[in-house]
Amino acid sequence: MPVHLKSAEGITRDVSATGVFFWTTARSCALGELISFSVEFNRLGGRMMFKCQGDVVRTEPHDATVGVAVKINESAIELA
Repeated sequence: MPVHLKSAEGITRDVSATGVFFWTTARSCALGELISFSVEFNRLGGRMMFKCQGDVVRTEPHDATVGVAVKINESAIELA
């Protein structure tokens, strides 16, 4: 599923009720940093955005991308 950050895009690998792991080209995600992002879901009635704020708990550099694990602190669902 697509992930939208302020200055980059990404794609999810894992999503749970308490956390998200995604791959992105953003290089500004640092361990311990508080970030805001949205995960986009497509459904029959249209798009749904899972808007989140959380702490970066792990990063995995890999070639031109970086894997980012985030512990979700706050979230809301918005229908688009």
